[in-house]
Amino acid sequence: MAAAILIPISFFLFVFATLYLFFTTRNKERMALIEKGAEASIFVQGRPSGAAAIWKVFILNLALVLMAVGLAIFIGSFMEYNLGVDGDVAYPGSIFLMAGIGLLVGFFLTKKMENKD
Repeated sequence: MAAAILIPISFFLFVFATLYLFFTTRNKERMALIEKGAEASIFVQGRPSGAAAIWKVFILNLALVLMAVGLAIFIGSFMEYNLGVDGDVAYPGSIFLMAGIGLLVGFFLTKKMENKD
């Protein structure tokens, strides 16, 4: 019972510490630059020309990975029941393979999106 509650607490602490460190470090860096007289325009980073919006890339990759994992479950089931492959090998093997293929396809589609814009 105690171990079951430690996992969410540990995860929350990890996320909180990471975000806290990121934002405090960023603030200290910006304050140091302002003290040295740097312009505020360096804090605003525009999107480079030809680059796709980050949310489009994220949605595309997430959709491709989820479709690949769904297809991998069907492939693993087919391998287990029709080809006699052990289920402990068929499911994880096909899931990892198809997720990798989905991410690779997402990479090439993202490159194509960036060149198109």
